[in-house]
Amino acid sequence: MTYDFTTCPDRHGTGSLKWERYAGRDVLPMWVADLDFVSAPEISAALQERAAHGVFGYTIPPKSTVEAALEYLQTRHGVTATAEQIVWFPGLVPALNVACRAFVRPGEEVLTCTPVYPPFLSAPKQAGVALRTVDLLEKDGRWDIDFEALERTVTPRTKLFILCNPHNPVGRVFPEATVARLADFCQKHNLVFISDEIHGDLILDDLPHVSGLKFAGPDGPPVVAMFAPSKTFNLAGLACAFLVIPDAATRRTFEHAARGLITEVNAFGYTGCEVALRHGWPWRDQLLDVLRANRDHMASFLATSLPGLHTSHVEATYLAWLDARELHLAHPAKFFEDHGVGLSDGVPFGAPAGFLRLNFGCPRAQLDEALARMAQALHSR
Repeated sequence: MTYDFTTCPDRHGTGSLKWERYAGRDVLPMWVADLDFVSAPEISAALQERAAHGVFGYTIPPKSTVEAALEYLQTRHGVTATAEQIVWFPGLVPALNVACRAFVRPGEEVLTCTPVYPPFLSAPKQAGVALRTVDLLEKDGRWDIDFEALERTVTPRTKLFILCNPHNPVGRVFPEATVARLADFCQKHNLVFISDEIHGDLILDDLPHVSGLKFAGPDGPPVVAMFAPSKTFNLAGLACAFLVIPDAATRRTFEHAARGLITEVNAFGYTGCEVALRHGWPWRDQLLDVLRANRDHMASFLATSLPGLHTSHVEATYLAWLDARELHLAHPAKFFEDHGVGLSDGVPFGAPAGFLRLNFGCPRAQLDEALARMAQALHSR
């Protein structure tokens, strides 16, 4: 079956976070990480069937959904888990916030690498604990972990390390040696290892995704690996995610911290998750072809038509990390927004002023229009 990735229904007036941000303005939203594509029809059909049942009470994880998650972990990522090790959650952002409350006390610290998805930076503050950050190393267009800086920065008060892999926003797929070394670092310093793997099924190059779960066990650190179908299958609005926490004591600590704060996953979330994990892969495979083409097209356009704006190669995700510092714009995100393109400002990601993030997960016509507007903006300076 061939799926349509050339068009998207009008999302204005649908309560879309992405599009309503610029309601009433001629601004193309190329910022928040959701796709401007219709989700797989198999998912829509299953949701319609669930809606036809007509009863939408409190819902526990259906056995079939749990089995789908376990099969997914095994077949897609080579990880063997049990139903008891899965904690279902209505999203990974609340999971990050709960983790900072569960494993870190006032006076203690969270450690992560920047730039990074902003909730990694806001969750410690919201939990009332300290945050330490280490800059990723960028060399020849590739971003890596600065292990020497990690060793200089970690302290006896540090209790939690959070990794984003594949990485948002720099698009890096960290190799097995890097993930193994991070696990060793966490074990050495008695840190809980949080591994956000929400983009693990959006790898654009011929690279493996290495789950942090591969290093859990008696000789490894406590690992909390986070998964969700939301980015891959465009299901963020269904609010369904799952965490794999192999160590029972770590799992109990996390669940205790969430008690009374986090509601159940809704019935539609479970349905969407299960059908995506069982039947969404042909759609995903075609999506990857579209994203690769968009990535390469965008990179070529930047090189030829947007002087002073640079990006590193995107190995995974549908997000490009743009370096606009050569443009010497006081507020680059506002500059492009004023010219009709809504990008994410890099500062909330922990980056210095001058970085931007662009979401190229959209029909080519929309991407072309956004790039053309950006070029016109620079030519009109």
